[in-house]
Amino acid sequence: MTTVFTYKTRMPMKTRAKPTIAITIGDPSGIGPEVTAKALRQLNLSKKIPLKIIGDQKSFDRYFNGVNSNDFLDIKLPTLLKIHPGRPSRQTAQAAAAYIDSALQMLKNNEIQGLVTAPVCKEAMVNAGIPFIGHTEYLAEYFKIKDYEMMFVGKKLRLVVATRHVPLREVSALISKKNILRTIQLTAASLKTLFRIKTPTIGVCGLNPHAGEGGLIGDEEIKAIIPAIKMARQQGILVKGPFPTDTLFSGLRGPVFDAIIAMYHDQGLIPIKALEFKHLVNLTLGLPFIRTSPAHGTAFDIAGKNKADASSMIAAIKLTVKLLAGKNQTV
Repeated sequence: MTTVFTYKTRMPMKTRAKPTIAITIGDPSGIGPEVTAKALRQLNLSKKIPLKIIGDQKSFDRYFNGVNSNDFLDIKLPTLLKIHPGRPSRQTAQAAAAYIDSALQMLKNNEIQGLVTAPVCKEAMVNAGIPFIGHTEYLAEYFKIKDYEMMFVGKKLRLVVATRHVPLREVSALISKKNILRTIQLTAASLKTLFRIKTPTIGVCGLNPHAGEGGLIGDEEIKAIIPAIKMARQQGILVKGPFPTDTLFSGLRGPVFDAIIAMYHDQGLIPIKALEFKHLVNLTLGLPFIRTSPAHGTAFDIAGKNKADASSMIAAIKLTVKLLAGKNQTV
């Protein structure tokens, strides 16, 4: 018997005219504090929306000391935080985790309704004994959310990945009718609820070269992806595919599809970052609040050198404000 999944995407509770947004500064030895500071200077947000910066204020003040102390939640570790830009440590990883945990508590208490997270170092966090695969999984586990995805939002294209931070050798086993259908449904529901697209259209990538070539190059398309697409269509979702990935992304498909679903991380992230890296935003679908992040990492090689480009952080903040306040909100 076919299982039918339905989704009502979770929207944040609007308890005030202007919802409060928090920004965690990420690993303080990376570029998180710098891009956050540059974004705040350019956007001048404190005069427009309630804002809370979460991190170590001393390290943040290296880049920008213009944030009102009432707008900064200064998190102190039990021991003095020693920061060397470009050199992550157990202590900076613990600090980054403390910033996230503080934001989670504020979200739980409905003190904030939106969260922007600057990048952290997953390797450093795991080495510090913190079970951390990524912000997406960490946030979903805290709120006990089972159905969630990463959507990457650019100026011309939105992309969702059906599998996230897993080794490539495990991807095929995760390509099931249930998983692909769930991803299509959550993508369609989010496009309607968050982006106010009345009838979204979705394109789906194949897993194998040439989308399997009719089963000659792998059978995941035949066994899982095509049946899931057919089931989604029966539910009224406008979805097409599976397409060969190398042609689907050619020429930017944004005007054709409201979102594209890739089967695994690099299949989708390589083309969309090549096309839209500077302004790309990572948006988590399925959470009871809006969470975004810049689509880059800690960039330890340029940390502390005032070379970081804040464009992606600016785009993440703008998208958070827009999704919380409505489609026509601008920053």
